[in-house]
Amino acid sequence: MRDMTLGRTIISILTGLALLTGCSVGEPEAKPRSDDPIPAAVALVQPAGDSELLTAAGTVRLRRETALGFTTSGKVASVRYEEGDRVKRGALLAALDSSTVAADLNAARAERDRAEAEYARVEKLYKDGWITKARLEQAEAAARAARSQVESAGFANRTAQIHAPSNGILLTRNIDAGQIVTAGEPALVLGEIDKGFVLRVPMTDADASRLRTGMPAIVRIGSAGGDPINAVVSEKDGRADQRTGTFEISFRLPASDRLRSGQLGNVEVMVSRNSPDSFAVPANAIFGIRAGEGLVYVVDSKNRVKQRNVQIGKLNDKNLEILAGLHEGELIVTRGIEKLRDGDLIKPIRVAK
Repeated sequence: MRDMTLGRTIISILTGLALLTGCSVGEPEAKPRSDDPIPAAVALVQPAGDSELLTAAGTVRLRRETALGFTTSGKVASVRYEEGDRVKRGALLAALDSSTVAADLNAARAERDRAEAEYARVEKLYKDGWITKARLEQAEAAARAARSQVESAGFANRTAQIHAPSNGILLTRNIDAGQIVTAGEPALVLGEIDKGFVLRVPMTDADASRLRTGMPAIVRIGSAGGDPINAVVSEKDGRADQRTGTFEISFRLPASDRLRSGQLGNVEVMVSRNSPDSFAVPANAIFGIRAGEGLVYVVDSKNRVKQRNVQIGKLNDKNLEILAGLHEGELIVTRGIEKLRDGDLIKPIRVAK
């Protein structure tokens, strides 16, 4: 009897332990999220504005850089200036050996005199009825050809010298005394000072399309002091460079003794925005950025946040341009986004600008 009672007691104890153990099996229940609002800085979505500052780098060049050469082949007799020298209008820059062209001119003149004399003799015979009209016309054509040859040789003789077409700077010298050159070969490049300097800037088609001739700009050239220089958009290339795909824009610069061809400079010009419906938000309001897109927390009327995908543009100062995904007047979180999850309740804090 005692054994039966002891057995029942042991069974009861084991059953109780099993029940206790069964109650402890499994994961603990997740605690409910707190409804206490999380402090977060917010800001209203506002338009980015009608214009923005476009900046680019370029190179100072003389507005007109003219390639000069001889119109006939020959041997270079002299070159009077070096690269970088300033020259005045009409100055003799280079000359060919004139012995060849002078001989050609003398030969052409002699042939002209012979052809004209022959034409005069044939004309007299034609009037006397001794020769046909066809023979007269042949002699006349020969005389005209001889006169043309004199004009050509005279032109070659005159252009055996290269004179400066304007005041300028010799930028490139491709010839030396004693060198044999061919007709039309660029011998010298003269930068015409009278035409002034420009800053030539390569730009993408998107930026170039936003510029118009006459638009004001500010140029800074470090080697010329770095002071702001008032400039104007003067020229735009009609087609893109085949190698780079960029368009060259010229900004006309005022006359200055500090300017030199080849100096590097930067230009700033105010242009209209590509998208008038874009917005500007603080850069730290964006997270999860990838391939021109990002996420923001938009605050609803009950102060709860909701993630939204936006399309981002350029970074200007501390603000980031938003091209799509937001509407004017919406409230977004600008600070404290690392503490938030989708649907959180926040305590909006307006930060003074």
